[in-house]
Amino acid sequence: MTKPRVVRLWIGILTAALVASVALTSVRAASPCEWDGIERIVAVGDVHGAYDRYVEILRTAGLVDAGGHWSGGATHFVQLGDVVDRGSDSRKALDFLRRLEREAQAAGGRVHILLGNHEAARMLGDLRLTVAGEYAAFTTADSERLRDQYLKTLRFATASEREQALQQMPPGFVELRQAFGRDGEYGRWLRQLPVTIKIDGIMFAHGGISPAVAPMSCAAINDQVRRELTSDLDKTRAKPLASLTARVDGPLWYRGLAQEPESFAPQVGEILSALGARAIVVAHTVATTGRITTRFDGRVIQIDTGMQPAYVQGGRASALDIHRDEATAIYVDRRDPVPMPKRPGS
Repeated sequence: MTKPRVVRLWIGILTAALVASVALTSVRAASPCEWDGIERIVAVGDVHGAYDRYVEILRTAGLVDAGGHWSGGATHFVQLGDVVDRGSDSRKALDFLRRLEREAQAAGGRVHILLGNHEAARMLGDLRLTVAGEYAAFTTADSERLRDQYLKTLRFATASEREQALQQMPPGFVELRQAFGRDGEYGRWLRQLPVTIKIDGIMFAHGGISPAVAPMSCAAINDQVRRELTSDLDKTRAKPLASLTARVDGPLWYRGLAQEPESFAPQVGEILSALGARAIVVAHTVATTGRITTRFDGRVIQIDTGMQPAYVQGGRASALDIHRDEATAIYVDRRDPVPMPKRPGS
């Protein structure tokens, strides 16, 4: 190949790379937690280990194929936390999401996995709502020995205290705690996930954004929670209710957007104005109708419809599909329009 041809080839490669970079910038804002120009968004609320229903609703929404692999193309899929606790198959659901992350990115799409209060609680060592099947998913041939070793590190005043502790630590207990610890397989991954993101002017958060937290940017919220679960973990465990991660008006626990009366509408407007958002999508609080529900003129959308039947009798899986300015509630048996504010200039 002659020198001029080599030079032209390299110019072509560099130009293509520059065009690709500009195209990527056009659909993503300067903030690491904001995206714009996204054609389709799909959001799902609390899973709580209901793996089969989870895969089914994603298949119904066209995000995965019959084999459970990504088929959503350039869609941005938002999982609003609470994958764990209350249901036996939470580990399967987490592994499924980790794979979808890679597959979606390879296809030009994106999987945004947000933290829920149950993931945060587990990383803080709170296992009160972990069910037997979740421990069983972590058992190995060495589980009994590991548990006995762990019990030897604890001090018991009486034999009955030790027996009580033994009942609270089924096989798999030690392995699960290690897996969600600071250096554990799931703990390392979860601690890097965001709490809130904004796509095309729509905010997504597990619990919601309260008036007290609204002045913070999404990047500041994510950074503070990440710090509280990593470098400041001991401080957070010592005083959890003083942390953004665990306080009642924090983004993982706040229920006001789902429970405040309609007279709260002016505060909703102030919250959205501070966030620079037109609407906010929340999970965490199960909609009393069992269907995706809007409040405050469509500016708040509740999408937790009780996917885990062991937790919500009569609940169902659902997905919120936002295609440009049209929103639809997807269930396995029907689809309903969802009113929401349109993008400025639409």
